[in-house]
Amino acid sequence: MVILAVVLPTWAGITCVGLVRARRENAGLPPPPRPRRTPAKKAAWIAALAYLLGGALHVYGLSYMPFLQPEDACWFNAGHMASPDSSSALPVSLVCAGEEIVPAWVNPGLLVLAVTAVGSTVTSVVLAVGSRRRR
Repeated sequence: MVILAVVLPTWAGITCVGLVRARRENAGLPPPPRPRRTPAKKAAWIAALAYLLGGALHVYGLSYMPFLQPEDACWFNAGHMASPDSSSALPVSLVCAGEEIVPAWVNPGLLVLAVTAVGSTVTSVVLAVGSRRRR
């Protein structure tokens, strides 16, 4: 399944890029100009990466949550067959028999990534608007 979902599309994309480059070289066309790397673009890339990592971390934290059968969440994560005392999606928390099951670094990691994402987004917008006003 991983081969169909990841490897084959990646291989097809690399092949297409190679074919396009070969065609350009045979036609004698110069390579396309590279876009300038501005501080606004760098901040936008940092924001996109922080949003992506934050989403992945939140999904990881939610993997501890009870969905269909709550007692199974405590059984698989803590070895205690009972319903969880409490659970929440934000902050990510699952308490079974008075013990927090979700790793302690998940919520601080989510906070750091959220602050980074929002700060980088605001910075990117401010830098982009400032560069357009200077033109």
